[in-house]
Amino acid sequence: MLNLNPAITISFAIYMLIVFAIAIYAWRKTQDASDYYLGGRSLSPAVAALSAGASDTSGWVLLGLPGYAYLAGLEVLWLSLGLCAGIAINWLFTANRLRRFSHALNDSVTLPSYLKRRFADPSNVLSSMASLFIVLFFLFYVSSGLIGGGKLFESVFGLDYYYAVIFGAIIVIVYTLFGGFLAVSWTDVFQGLLITLALIVVPIVAFGQLDESVYARLEQHNSNMLNGWTDSEGSPLSWMTIVSLLGWGLGYFGQPHILSRFKAIAKVEDIPKAAAIGVAWSLVVYVAAIAVGMQGAISIAEPLADPEKVFIVSVGLLFHPLVAGILLAAILAAIMSTIDSQLLVCSSSLAEDLYPVVSKRQLNSQQRLSVGRYAVGIIAIIATVIAMDRESKVLDVVSYAWAGLGASLGPALLISLFWRDMSKAGALAGVIVGGVTVIIWKQLNGGIFDMFELVPGFILSCTAIYIVSRITQANNQAAKETFDQLVDC
Repeated sequence: MLNLNPAITISFAIYMLIVFAIAIYAWRKTQDASDYYLGGRSLSPAVAALSAGASDTSGWVLLGLPGYAYLAGLEVLWLSLGLCAGIAINWLFTANRLRRFSHALNDSVTLPSYLKRRFADPSNVLSSMASLFIVLFFLFYVSSGLIGGGKLFESVFGLDYYYAVIFGAIIVIVYTLFGGFLAVSWTDVFQGLLITLALIVVPIVAFGQLDESVYARLEQHNSNMLNGWTDSEGSPLSWMTIVSLLGWGLGYFGQPHILSRFKAIAKVEDIPKAAAIGVAWSLVVYVAAIAVGMQGAISIAEPLADPEKVFIVSVGLLFHPLVAGILLAAILAAIMSTIDSQLLVCSSSLAEDLYPVVSKRQLNSQQRLSVGRYAVGIIAIIATVIAMDRESKVLDVVSYAWAGLGASLGPALLISLFWRDMSKAGALAGVIVGGVTVIIWKQLNGGIFDMFELVPGFILSCTAIYIVSRITQANNQAAKETFDQLVDC
């Protein structure tokens, strides 16, 4: 635990005041469900890009990724390379068509509603199945952020881990309920800049205090950390390890909290500018996060029992408490900027897609808004219960949720934007096969089952979509006509 200092408390208090001020302002501008979930499709390129990036990074970029670099060194570059490639491809190939198609399809707010209208599915089976997987995997995703918050408040304020998790959950719930998507997006910009500042400042200050070159110190500590082709023990990385790490990039096509920024951008013409900002920001953040972990390996004298606290410990050792408080607030910023987005996605799926099917009645805009806000609280409570396992690692929980969303939704969404012959049955098969593959694969180990579950899940989902769509072409005319209209819009 860091020595509790009033200056740290003051820094956290200032951060929270800024966040809640933004949320209250956004609340006054939130009139209906479209505003609450997509901000009225009014985001500028910079806000869309930084909000997407901040929603993506979560607590894992300040806890999990530096912790991985602390243990493994440059092996982590394969993971970062896969992520950066996924970000770039997602902006270049998905953003434009998803923005246009979702707007043309009766202003589809959620991914399940987009799939339902894209494939003319009055039965709601496709949208309901997509919603179920969103809620299932987002429960784990949200809990990963709460685990990160628990570690933060436990280390900084000396709170018991369980109370620390609850405290973090209350903060996120309150300000997500207040402002919805606009609050989330505007605070994401502020939080994204704070995250960037923290990740850049820590390694610069740490490396600047060394009495010899960084390379020499790492050589003395463990020369294997400087070789991206071996693990920290000096053993060559297997092809399966490299493919698994690169495969993280496939997850971007199925992350609703990131894809919602594509749908919310004000003009299609703004997408190239937003893409450039988003990719550049991600490159800076990932490189800086790796540097944080590697400096910790040579600057922190005693080995850390929990490598995911390398950023927290480094800040406590390097900076005055007032500055330390600001930098540590970046962890809370990273956590909040993702959890709030995920809570909105979960609540929108429940309010827009599942609740009307279960209740068998259509809701007006105000009713959908109310149901969505209740759903935020319910989902956050369940995720808090999951996060109560103090032995959980942020990166482990994130990887499972990331794989589940990427494999169940990613192929269906991506292929639906480009393949005219994709059928409703094919989309349903892809969603089910991808999601179930991740669930089963995660329980197995040894041999091929050591591969990151997202990779086989994504491949099998694509295969299922292709085969089933070919088999069901005779019943696919409505989906083809819808696709032709969308391309021309």
